[in-house]
Amino acid sequence: MELLKQRIMNEGRVEENCILKVDNFLNHQIDVPLFLEMGNEFKKRFSKVKIDKILTIESSGIGVAFAAALAFGSIPVVFAKKKDGCFNNPNAYTSKVFSYTKGKEYEIMVDKKYIIPGETILIVDDFLANGNAAMGLADIVYAGDAVLAGVGAVIEKGFQNGRKMLQENGIQVESLAIVKEFCDNKVVFDQ
Repeated sequence: MELLKQRIMNEGRVEENCILKVDNFLNHQIDVPLFLEMGNEFKKRFSKVKIDKILTIESSGIGVAFAAALAFGSIPVVFAKKKDGCFNNPNAYTSKVFSYTKGKEYEIMVDKKYIIPGETILIVDDFLANGNAAMGLADIVYAGDAVLAGVGAVIEKGFQNGRKMLQENGIQVESLAIVKEFCDNKVVFDQ
């Protein structure tokens, strides 16, 4: 998606040759027209499947999941909550995910009433790096006997193993911009 790549090149910042900051339009401030374009692009890429629901993880994935849900015809969006130690819900599906950016493990949860057996769910998130968040969300989809349509990521760090891990598990992956590498704190795109 060229518009997204241009925004990353013009406004993104690479820190320590490993962290891409896109706060100006994706992770802190939302550029609504850009999000709507991204939602339409996810709809186009997953158009062969009837999607019943979008699943993401709090908090940066919510905006793009909302935009994708609009493109799919105003379907529901469910987001997994990061569970803290004092919250325990026996009526929730849970999974553990490791955050590359934060350097810590979280337990995520989705109330069982929001994952309906047999429905087709698309996972959408802001970044795909090592694939931990996406696999954790996939575990929740499978635990609820739902069908996973695939994973849509706004930005993929192609030099990490997320895509490979997901594809080895039979999961379709669609990323709107794939970063090949960071070189001298600059983004180099794949293709």
